[in-house]
Amino acid sequence: MIPGSIIEYLQRYHVPFERRPHLRAISAQALAASLHVTGFQVAKTVIVHAADRLWLCVVSAPDTVDLGRVSEMLGVRRLRLADESEFIDLFPGCEAGAEPPFGQLYGLPVVVDTHLRHAERLWFRAGSHTEAIELRFEDFLLLEEPLLGPIASERPGELTYAPVEMHA
Repeated sequence: MIPGSIIEYLQRYHVPFERRPHLRAISAQALAASLHVTGFQVAKTVIVHAADRLWLCVVSAPDTVDLGRVSEMLGVRRLRLADESEFIDLFPGCEAGAEPPFGQLYGLPVVVDTHLRHAERLWFRAGSHTEAIELRFEDFLLLEEPLLGPIASERPGELTYAPVEMHA
């Protein structure tokens, strides 16, 4: 069940959303399968420790956070995945492993991978392993005002473009 604080947060800021009950799913990819959507429409939250503070990194379910890219984006030298013991108490009412990406609600900054902008609607964990929240990506951006950048590892077969000098 989604904690009331999350529902109240979304309602307070007039963010349209849908609650999506599903079979118990621990991984983000299992959540996608349970909802019958592609993993690229499911956003997962990965918590990192950088510059003596915690950050929420939000990427697609099949993606992996590239710590080097996040470090570069944040301009910090030291960055690591946070231990559950460092953040579990910051998300009251939420199940461990189902931390939502709503950093404004929990006083944490948010970084979102640019790949997510390709999905019009996204499904998010919202403190529960049996219910998710569906909302428009644009509404999420307006609500959270996150940093947006390429923080996921390159996908196999994905083309990356380097600047090319043109000579006349």
